Amino acid sequence: MKSFASDNYSGIHPEIFDAIQNANYQHEISYCDDTFTSETNQIFEKIFGKLVVLYAFNGTGANVICLKCCTLPFQAVICSDMAHILIDECGAPTQSIGCTLLPIATPNGKITPELIAPLLKGVGNVHHIQPKVISISQSTEMGTVYSLQELKNLCQFAHSNGLYVHLDGARISNAVASLGVSIKVATVDCGIDIMSFGGTKNGLMMGEAVLIFNDKLNENAHYYQKQSAQLFSKNRFIAAQFSALLSNDLWYRMASHSNRMAKFLENQIKELPGVKITQSVDANALFVIIPNHVIPPLRSKYTFYEWDSETHEQRWMCSFDTTEEDVFGFVKTLKELL
Repeated sequence: MKSFASDNYSGIHPEIFDAIQNANYQHEISYCDDTFTSETNQIFEKIFGKLVVLYAFNGTGANVICLKCCTLPFQAVICSDMAHILIDECGAPTQSIGCTLLPIATPNGKITPELIAPLLKGVGNVHHIQPKVISISQSTEMGTVYSLQELKNLCQFAHSNGLYVHLDGARISNAVASLGVSIKVATVDCGIDIMSFGGTKNGLMMGEAVLIFNDKLNENAHYYQKQSAQLFSKNRFIAAQFSALLSNDLWYRMASHSNRMAKFLENQIKELPGVKITQSVDANALFVIIPNHVIPPLRSKYTFYEWDSETHEQRWMCSFDTTEEDVFGFVKTLKELL
């Protein structure tokens, strides 16, 4: 039975598995000096233009590298109160970068210039921590997607106030597929300075990429990667996966499929009595409130997470391998319980 708990639950896409096996047939130089990493870096450059690419084992590691590149210990990172770096990384960013996180309450996971402005009152005051980075997630932890104009407005505001913009792209493929534009248009062309490019949630076995677009952030990046325990001696096995992911539109095929399954699930349940969809279904996540008595028996057959224990809001995620049959089975069980 398929899970609706997380796209982390899914397996490895066969094309990714083939890429890992292909990287296993020969000896290669270690620590990113191999041919697979070099070729993948060229693919990234072809897509994004001039940039620096680093690799990490996981999203937390990638975010730590990004934020270390952007900050000094007396500076701060502005983020949503639902941000992964704040809620789900066990304090790794603050422990590793030595900076404060400044959360902003957001009803839908998005932060805006208007919400950020009050946090800039202490800029220049030696007694106050100094905001330096705006960190956003795309898609957000609530499954919503920033529009291109929202991203451009945010980046313009940040740069005009001497701030960098970091994008946590654990689900960037889903967001870009939802926007229907190229990855470059949805990131660097909007003004993003540095980002993590997620792979684990979209068919990879492991691995995230750190993409640095702003030259000012490059100087110590490789040292931060090593210091954060994210420099993999056999990096070809991460790089080869990204090569496959970025070739033949595999990233788009997987992400757009999981997005379609989420919309399909939304359409199947939106008219059911007692079911309330709480957020816009922009990517591959649904946030839903259902009657309390339905939750335990439904969870006994399909795994999913409770997002808010007070309101009993549930999160249902679709993955690259979710099928219409999976959705039909889930909805059929839900209807029976209702």
